Amino acid sequence: MKPTGASKVSLSEVIDRLLDKGLVINADVVITVAGIPLVAVSLIAAVAGMETMLEYGVMEDWDKSVRGLGMEDACQKQ
Repeated sequence: MKPTGASKVSLSEVIDRLLDKGLVINADVVITVAGIPLVAVSLIAAVAGMETMLEYGVMEDWDKSVRGLGMEDACQKQ
């Protein structure tokens, strides 16, 4: 598939696509001195909309607890 030419994409379209589909970043960084590893960092980050994350089963417990807190606050105000 060849590109059909230069197309302009707005920031809102990029953010909408990112939140709809999601993005996972997986990085491993190792700092070595003279061939000896000193520091190792492993990073896994997921960025997506809440509906997308719940669809894949990510953060379900957190979502339930946050929504539960919101419901308790609403009940206490009445």
